[in-house]
Amino acid sequence: MTGIECRSIRVEAGGKRLLDDVSLAFARGTLTGLVGPNGAGKSTLLRVLAGYRRPDAGQVFWQERDLVSWLAAGRGAVGGYLPQQLEPAWNYSVEEIVALGASRSPAPRPVAELLAEHGLVELAGRRWNVLSGGERARTMLAATVAPGPSIILADEPGASLDIRHRLDLVHRLQRLSREAVVVVIMHDLDLAARFCDRIIVMNGGIVAADGEASAVIAGPALEEIFRVRFQRAVLAPDADWVISTTPNGA
Repeated sequence: MTGIECRSIRVEAGGKRLLDDVSLAFARGTLTGLVGPNGAGKSTLLRVLAGYRRPDAGQVFWQERDLVSWLAAGRGAVGGYLPQQLEPAWNYSVEEIVALGASRSPAPRPVAELLAEHGLVELAGRRWNVLSGGERARTMLAATVAPGPSIILADEPGASLDIRHRLDLVHRLQRLSREAVVVVIMHDLDLAARFCDRIIVMNGGIVAADGEASAVIAGPALEEIFRVRFQRAVLAPDADWVISTTPNGA
């Protein structure tokens, strides 16, 4: 049994099927990227995997246990979920938010150490309402991984980051995936191709492709789903993919 497994997941809302018979398994040691067009079901799937949305049918297992049997405290210590957007109930400082994240661990790390590790020392005293989108994203990532979770689920965490911090974030997730199950929604296909070990392509609530990143990038699924022509190039032997797009028919 892997770190996370979902079996025959179905989710419906407003007469629409958001997820349709999705079965997947995720293990530590692999950075998995979820990609697909808007409305493909990526965020819904991540929320189901995190236990924040109950599926209409199917089951989710963490460490061989049905997720519904987990108490909130145990789930908070084992799993870290990073949503697209978050509005805390109170106008906490960066230091307080990271401390709250660390407190989920039975043996929390020093907050000063966590702030330094994530480049947040200068922001420690700043309140949530004055942070930029990128600063909020970095703060929430630090709080999410502070307790050392064995499961990390992140919904487009780099969307509001500049390129330097986006690369730092993906490198960090790649390192974390050595010891944890890491599943991340990504819209930057170039970064997904370069850093992910596995790519799952979602479309219309189903899994349209799933495999080793290089194989998925080289396959036909992306062009068929995104309706663009992908130009893939390798700069040198064993180098990373470089991807550009043109509209179909161009």
